[in-house]
Amino acid sequence: MRRLNPLILLAALVVAVVLWRQQTPAPAGPANPATATAGSDGTTAALPAFLPPEAHTTLDLIARGGPFPHSQDGVVFGNYEHLLPEQSRGYYHEYTVETPGASTRGTRRIITGGTPPDVYYYTDDHYHSFHSFKVNQ
Repeated sequence: MRRLNPLILLAALVVAVVLWRQQTPAPAGPANPATATAGSDGTTAALPAFLPPEAHTTLDLIARGGPFPHSQDGVVFGNYEHLLPEQSRGYYHEYTVETPGASTRGTRRIITGGTPPDVYYYTDDHYHSFHSFKVNQ
């Protein structure tokens, strides 16, 4: 049986680490958050590139206080994954971002913090990762 060259093994390991790091989501946090700007009618005029178009509708409903299409919208988000900064219970609330063609609520949510909201997070993988963003009033 022929032995593998250690340099080939090292190169394969480096490639595996680089590919794994590209797959790892960035942690949620305030560093370099994207910003959405509120228009004169209270709607968001510009959204971060990572937000889908349906998030615009959700943000408009949040700004107006509803009515929301799902009974779960506006409920307290428990942060059980501990991926968002620790806050007291009731600080975070979750809202559905519609997924076209989905027969369920899907995996996309906007999480707000504060009342009225002063922090915003988006997840498209049902709470496995979050992207922070701001909505300027």
